[in-house]
Amino acid sequence: MKPRDEPRRAAPDREAALAQYRRRAGIYDLELALFEPIRRRAIAQFALQRGQTVLDVGCGTGLSFELLQRGVGAGGRVVGIEQSPEMIAHARQRLVRHHWRNVSLICAPVEEARIPWRADAALLHFTHDILQRPEAVANVLRHLKPGARVVASGLKWAGSWRWPVNLVVLPAALRSVTSLAGLGAPWAGLAKAIPGLDVETMLLGGVFIASGTLALAS
Repeated sequence: MKPRDEPRRAAPDREAALAQYRRRAGIYDLELALFEPIRRRAIAQFALQRGQTVLDVGCGTGLSFELLQRGVGAGGRVVGIEQSPEMIAHARQRLVRHHWRNVSLICAPVEEARIPWRADAALLHFTHDILQRPEAVANVLRHLKPGARVVASGLKWAGSWRWPVNLVVLPAALRSVTSLAGLGAPWAGLAKAIPGLDVETMLLGGVFIASGTLALAS
């Protein structure tokens, strides 16, 4: 069984997302613990180098910072972008605890974020609503260097014959996104800008990791 998109959820809803993550901020890290292997596998797709700059798009509480910071080293930079003030407050506390001086935070919707650097890589980990906003994806891509790596990961509908998987995906999605639209192929918007995007599915088709490289300047 493949659930149909609800009409009222035809597009991402910013106010609903802010309310959603206001409620979840205090327990978000615990809720995402089971998905840590997905995060690690997604970040491994970058093969980050010392001195690089990486965008953590929809960074939440900063759960990806440690792996990203380890990859770029002290001479590199991690830029976290997050619209939820409550989530970014937890991210800021994480920076203080770890004494990271090369991690910057931008509290803004991704499509409106003023990013003062051009990056070598961009991570969109469990950021379905962002992937469904073309203007948000476009703003991220504008701030990447030619040849930059882009990795997106998150929930997806499994094939209709795998209805037990979708019965697990549905409540997880309703808790973390405001639109079910595009859940069949959440990476579709990225694929338009990055030809040859590689898509790997995991957990019986209920999770994906999409990775690709921006074209080099001609």
